[in-house]
Amino acid sequence: MKTSEKSEKTAAIPIKILKFIIKIAVIILILCVLATIAVNLVMIIRERKKILSVSEIPEDYDCILVLGCSVRPDGTPSSVLRERLDKAIELYKEKGGKILMSGDHQTLYYNEVRVMKEYAVSKGVPSEDIFLDHAGYSTYDSIYRAKYTFGVKKMVIVTTKYHLYRALYLAEVFGIDAKGIAAKDVKSEVLYNNMREIFARDKDFISSILKPQSEITGDKISLEGNGDDTNEK
Repeated sequence: MKTSEKSEKTAAIPIKILKFIIKIAVIILILCVLATIAVNLVMIIRERKKILSVSEIPEDYDCILVLGCSVRPDGTPSSVLRERLDKAIELYKEKGGKILMSGDHQTLYYNEVRVMKEYAVSKGVPSEDIFLDHAGYSTYDSIYRAKYTFGVKKMVIVTTKYHLYRALYLAEVFGIDAKGIAAKDVKSEVLYNNMREIFARDKDFISSILKPQSEITGDKISLEGNGDDTNEK
């Protein structure tokens, strides 16, 4: 066999391997896309019937859980967060109960839940009826801590609609009887929020299977007490 023929055959082997690797990669990519779509459809179809209006919500809940969102540098709620708070306040004024504000307070200089409480108090909600979860760093953490730190068995979750499906799904996974109320979305952020949520649902679907402990647990807190006792970490 001539040297040139041997070289051609040797070169052909890596090309075949490369084509095989590309085919496998394409198959894996397609499967990942299909899995992502499936998880999102399951969550939406499964939980959409639990999203109700304020008038449809039964009054026998342990708390109204408001899921946090970003706050502005001037210490006021962002547009998205304000819509969530307004809807929770509307429910509270019509049906009463306790409000559990869950959000990010990882540093001294960033405190979502303080801003959330100050806003609600300014709208006429009694301070003692508002409890703060300073370690609601993610939706998963907020639901986990509602169950294990605050002892919630039945609640109403208030957040933006795209977010509700995931929150309600996690509540179901943890055995919490939850209904949801959808806050109005901010038009300028609809596309970004919905695209981001596609992958967030997949992440929390995996979390719902593994059920890791929340980043911070801490002592148990009773919602029968005074919400002002939770003002500080």
